[in-house]
Amino acid sequence: MKRRCAWAEKNEKEQQYHDEEWGVPVHDDRLLFEFLILEGAQAGLSWSTILAKREGYRKAFDNFDAKKIAKYSNKKIQSLIENKAIVRNKLKINAAVTNAKIFLEVQKEYGSFDAFIWSFVKGKPIQNKWKNREDVPAKTDISDEMSKALKKKGFKFVGSTICYAFMQAVGMVNDHTVDCFRYKACKK
Repeated sequence: MKRRCAWAEKNEKEQQYHDEEWGVPVHDDRLLFEFLILEGAQAGLSWSTILAKREGYRKAFDNFDAKKIAKYSNKKIQSLIENKAIVRNKLKINAAVTNAKIFLEVQKEYGSFDAFIWSFVKGKPIQNKWKNREDVPAKTDISDEMSKALKKKGFKFVGSTICYAFMQAVGMVNDHTVDCFRYKACKK
């Protein structure tokens, strides 16, 4: 039997996400943007809730195409607020549109969002060695720094805790516990 991180044992979607995605370094701008929006949507909710709605988000938000999202009209935003396939929070939906616009500006300024966001860890994942779930922090000095930089650029729903969850999701930190079968794979 595979030993997983304790948080990933509730349901099949969590297990699949943990086994295939969580902690794997992501350098694709579209996928980085997807995680930025999903982590912001998760604020105050469980990750399990967001995973269950992930396909709904992909359909509702044009597969996280930032160029399309940046041009969303008020009518489109209203349709998202009424869409039961996503979290229907007006602030979070408006934040996704705002974040798409700023994301595009960051791409122009740095050549890619990837170049900008990975600079916080100097382009290389941080390899942690947590023995159990309780050891894993909710935020760090680096996520604080990232949050401040993103907010300064105008991004919304990018507090330090959200930034740290984003870092975990996209493999900027390896927070698999050392007894998890994915720890060594993500360390490579």
